[in-house]
Amino acid sequence: MKLSTRNQIKGKVIEIKKGAVAAKVRIDIGGGNTITSTITTDAVNDLKLKKGDKVVALIKASSVMIGK
Repeated sequence: MKLSTRNQIKGKVIEIKKGAVAAKVRIDIGGGNTITSTITTDAVNDLKLKKGDKVVALIKASSVMIGK
């Protein structure tokens, strides 16, 4: 599968917190860094995601906000 998304970061699922509609998925990307993604609970179920799975975080955004 080809994707236009250029920011593709490989990692491993370290935690999944499912809610009624949304789930937070934490991904260890190495070097002590993690990415947290909020996706639908249906998507977690459809992908059969579980702790320890190797995944790729695909990041495509028209803007990135930073606050201090």
